[in-house]
Amino acid sequence: MTPLYQRVAFVGLGLIAGSMALAMRRGGLVAETVGTARSAESRAIAAEIGLVDHVTDTAAEAVQGADLVVLCVPVGAMDAVAQDIAPHLAQGATVTDVGSVKQAIIDAVGPYMPDNVHFIPGHPLAGTEHSGPRAGFAELFDNRWTILTPQDGVDAAALDRLTRLWQGMGAQVDVMDPPHHDLVLAVTSHTPHLIAYTMVGVADDLRRVTDSEVIKYSAAGFRDFTRIAASDPTMWRDVFLTNKDATLEILGRFTEELFALQRAIRRGDGEHLHAYFTRTRAIRRGIIDAGQDTDAPDFGRSKR
Repeated sequence: MTPLYQRVAFVGLGLIAGSMALAMRRGGLVAETVGTARSAESRAIAAEIGLVDHVTDTAAEAVQGADLVVLCVPVGAMDAVAQDIAPHLAQGATVTDVGSVKQAIIDAVGPYMPDNVHFIPGHPLAGTEHSGPRAGFAELFDNRWTILTPQDGVDAAALDRLTRLWQGMGAQVDVMDPPHHDLVLAVTSHTPHLIAYTMVGVADDLRRVTDSEVIKYSAAGFRDFTRIAASDPTMWRDVFLTNKDATLEILGRFTEELFALQRAIRRGDGEHLHAYFTRTRAIRRGIIDAGQDTDAPDFGRSKR
């Protein structure tokens, strides 16, 4: 199979970058991978385990000669990274990212991109609570969605090439307008994470429930909240600061729904509760039918 890209450079070597590198290797999709990370420890681990073919000390070194550059750093670091790599990008290269918000990244990265470079923002909807170079695995994107948010006038060939790369890594690909992406993710990811952080924080505050009881008697619901709340705090801080409007809009809607449920519980309105839970259960079934999770007792997650 002819590689889709000759040299792919990763700026950041965590879960997503590592999984991409391994998935590319699995599919024979690229000829060479190179990566760098801000942390010397991460660079050393990546070199030790052979995560990429070459590890460099700086982002400027990593991107030289690359026909695809993948920005895998927190949203808050995108501006500085883009400014750093811009003078070293190869003519005709594609620059993409894996950030959870899109409009803020376009605003941060876009102004630094040379005219002869294709900037195509992206977001793979896949992940675990683990991070770092050792966290990656090639199957992470299998049957998961990746959303690309190209701007007007994007080069069609560059977009098609990047789409085929993601498909080769096992993902399904959709194209979306950046603001709509941010609203959709506020519903499906950002607000649920904020609620999970809040619920775990509430448990920590309830001194009537001892720490040992919280851990010992964690049933499936609370256990799932703790898994979500274990996600990288830097990444999620940046997500909420950069997708503020959409998240606040969905939080407002959530608050209205919560008040309605409180009222139903207070009034003993079993009919309302049963109807609400039936409707939300159907949404869960739709997720399973779409192949995005299983109905296994462990919520379809591996013990990785």
